[in-house]
Amino acid sequence: MSVTASPSLIKELKHFGLTDATQCFHCGNCTGVCPLSTEDNPFPRKLVRYAQLGLKDKIIESPEPWLCYYCGECSDRCPRGADPGETMMAMRRFLTASYDWTGFARKFYTSEAFEIAAVAIVGALVALALIIFGNWDGAAAAAKKTGQAVQLNTVWPNHAIEIGDLIMAAVLTIFLLSNVWRCVKITMGDMLTKIPFSFYIWKGVDLLINVITQKQFAKCEDRWQWVVHLLIMTGYSSIFLMVVVGIRWFQRDTVIDPDWPTVSLIMTIVGYYGTAAILYGTTYALIGRIRKSKAPYKNSHSTDWMFLILLQATTLTGILVHVFIYLHLAMATYVTYIIHLAVAIPMLVLEVPFAKWAHLAYRPVVLFLTRVKKDYAEAIASLGH
Repeated sequence: MSVTASPSLIKELKHFGLTDATQCFHCGNCTGVCPLSTEDNPFPRKLVRYAQLGLKDKIIESPEPWLCYYCGECSDRCPRGADPGETMMAMRRFLTASYDWTGFARKFYTSEAFEIAAVAIVGALVALALIIFGNWDGAAAAAKKTGQAVQLNTVWPNHAIEIGDLIMAAVLTIFLLSNVWRCVKITMGDMLTKIPFSFYIWKGVDLLINVITQKQFAKCEDRWQWVVHLLIMTGYSSIFLMVVVGIRWFQRDTVIDPDWPTVSLIMTIVGYYGTAAILYGTTYALIGRIRKSKAPYKNSHSTDWMFLILLQATTLTGILVHVFIYLHLAMATYVTYIIHLAVAIPMLVLEVPFAKWAHLAYRPVVLFLTRVKKDYAEAIASLGH
């Protein structure tokens, strides 16, 4: 099969955050020190070479970018300062854009102006809708009747918010799964249908384990990066499930719902965990990027900043909503709630199917597929003996 080189590939990849790949002279040190690189899937050197040669199709078909967690060991040991770890990160952004059939991910990654405008427009529309459709008169009447100042569920009933959440989740799921399916077909190629379905079933547990634990990251020398990554992922997942699945118990006018005391207490505890995990993880990552304290934080793409800022802003405004409810400050609660959703919804709509959060879907899927291919090849080889 012929291989076509793209002379403009390096220039294209720079829009996705590629920095110093041209400095690489292929000593192989990065691949040698990487604890996750294997004989079957060597990286980062191979991907750097693909970029230098303009082998765009080879990069798109490669699983290796998703096998890297960017611990930074390779960049620290590079004698030429080529930053191979950031090259792998740029490859993941490039692949995310390549899998996305809408073309939105490419625009989001390659244009800061588009990224900021998209977030601002979605946020403004959300805020406007909340202001226009809020039941302000009903809230004032309910507050006067009950003597309870905060009437969040009268202004925006949680059952109505729940319907909106479920519709949004369904739309995002369609976009994300359709892009994941493109990832599967590109990664597997002809092997997708050649490998018996039983192999996929047998390794299904691996997929679930990798989604929950990101256990491969724990093999890296800098294990604290894995902890931070896990805190952000589990914290966000906890809050996401409560907001989408349990909003009727999570969005309350009181700290503990008297009609559902046990459920609301569980929601509160899970919410505290999610909040603490996200705040610590995002603060650690933001400070690291400001100080450029380690390799993964020295060259940050605009989408890295946007992801962390939106996530932390969502968490902080969520905390303030609950503080103002506790203090019985009605208008402060309502204003902060509007800001909260105006930040949270753009993050969900843009990040989950098209940007940083999509990595949490692509990575375990590719790890799973890589394991399936390896086991199938070993099974075929054993039959040959």
